[in-house]
Amino acid sequence: QMQLVDSGGGLVHPGASLTLSCTASGFSLDTYATGWFRQAPGKGPEGVSCIGASDGRTYYTNSVKGRFTISRDNTKNTVTLQMNKMKPEDTAVYYCGTNWGGSFYYCEEQDFGSWGQGTQVAVSS
Repeated sequence: QMQLVDSGGGLVHPGASLTLSCTASGFSLDTYATGWFRQAPGKGPEGVSCIGASDGRTYYTNSVKGRFTISRDNTKNTVTLQMNKMKPEDTAVYYCGTNWGGSFYYCEEQDFGSWGQGTQVAVSS
């Protein structure tokens, strides 16, 4: 069975760090472009960061540039989102997906699918 599993969410204080993991089973995630998306209460989905497979290209939405880093750990069949200097506005359900292609054009939810189950991230003092 091919699926993605998200993990690593939690409750942290502003300025803290969290690492989210998107682990694939049943297929090799290193072959496919993968993205992290989030949806905050009362807001629409947002593409946070995406990484290509064939070209290694990365994308970050403006609000996380310089704070978040997306990377692959192919030994673990995982794409990781390292989140540093977190802010209350980072609070959301985070979920990963793939577009089943080697690269991506836009890091937008409509272009991705096969979602993980999501993991809650809350940033609060």
